[in-house]
Amino acid sequence: MRARRASRPRISCGRSAAGANVREVVAQIILTGFMGTGKTEVGRRLARTLGRTFVDTDRLVEMKAGRRVAEIFATQGEAAFRALEREAVTEACAIPDAVVATGGGALLDRDNRRRLAAAGPIVCLTASPEEILRRIPDASSRPLLASAKTKSERLERIQSLLAARESAYASATHAIDTTGLTVDQVVDRVRAAVDVR
Repeated sequence: MRARRASRPRISCGRSAAGANVREVVAQIILTGFMGTGKTEVGRRLARTLGRTFVDTDRLVEMKAGRRVAEIFATQGEAAFRALEREAVTEACAIPDAVVATGGGALLDRDNRRRLAAAGPIVCLTASPEEILRRIPDASSRPLLASAKTKSERLERIQSLLAARESAYASATHAIDTTGLTVDQVVDRVRAAVDVR
């Protein structure tokens, strides 16, 4: 799948006194997509490569709540998690020049979409349902898959969630299929998509 291109926020540095072009700098880089598509691992590697801060909104939620995402879902429910996630997205968007990895459902929220789109290009990492299933052999830490007891049930649940989120993921400025790619290959494709070196 080719990466889609669209307009994206940039910090324009204009021209030097000598008139030479100065390269525009991409503001934040947002990675989103379904669970198991590599957002966190790719985000860490991309941030390290570019010398930027890496921010994971799920981690921000866990730090604030003092418990893991799976525990929040189990004890407080999804609505409580989404409220915390909204706060985490707001916090992440305030960190200059960061590489931000969101939770898989963050784009379902209209306010999150608005804030993230204003912060920088949004790259949606994708993978086939079968590849996602392969990457998540243990669903115990994945609240939205935990109730599916068999492999076939987990695959059906993945397919159902992907269908429900299709329009939200389509709002991203770029989409990169990570199926069959290494982390470094995905990082290279993200850099090419957002035109950052």
